[in-house]
Amino acid sequence: MITVAVANQKGGVGKTTTAINIATALAATGWKSLLIDLDPQGNCSTGIGIPAGERERSSYDLLIDQASIAECMMPTRIPGLDIVPATVDLSGAEVELVSVEDRTHRLRNVLNADTGHDICLIDCPPSLGLLTLNALTAADTILVPLQCEFFALEGLSQLLQTVERVQERFNPDLGILGIVLTMFDRRNRLTDQVADDVRSCLRDLVFDAVIPRNVRLSEAPSHGLPALIYDHACPGSQAYMKLARELIGRLPERRKAA
Repeated sequence: MITVAVANQKGGVGKTTTAINIATALAATGWKSLLIDLDPQGNCSTGIGIPAGERERSSYDLLIDQASIAECMMPTRIPGLDIVPATVDLSGAEVELVSVEDRTHRLRNVLNADTGHDICLIDCPPSLGLLTLNALTAADTILVPLQCEFFALEGLSQLLQTVERVQERFNPDLGILGIVLTMFDRRNRLTDQVADDVRSCLRDLVFDAVIPRNVRLSEAPSHGLPALIYDHACPGSQAYMKLARELIGRLPERRKAA
């Protein structure tokens, strides 16, 4: 199983939407997929159709009690896609982990077990705390959604510095799968400028697929559905399908399931 952390410490850049729709697209193409909701807000769980009242076990149990993936995961309405949901208990996990000796490797410990999945996507919280650090330590690679605005560029430099520190201290094999430009609006000149700046600096790291601003992407979570199912034909869904195809092409050959 290859593990991908979907991370950016800036909020509102499309991490959860990206994690949900990429996992859905991969499941639709034959990949047995697992989502881990590591954000205390639980938006990934809600957006995939898991109500708060049905989340008996969660990612909190993975980190604090070292429960197994099999004990905590739930099936979703999408064939081939399972999720480890998040509950509000996760908001206290960072404080509880401070006194734990192996606090940066808790998620990695439980992901070592064979779950029968081909790929795991971890939806990280909008911070660079212990929850995100656990995800980066456990991950093989990181996918970075980047909103096309000026402040997002500053956040990206901080995230890349964090990745370097994680590589040095905890996970030397951590790679960067790529950076995906989100909330792209061609009517806004600043959007084009930011996209050009990112591509000129990071070149091949930036995916060709660009996720546009699209109202259907915003509506889908309120129905508990990925946009790919809520409106398969909308521009946002089409962009995520293109991104999924491109992402599969970047995964190591020996890891590919299809």
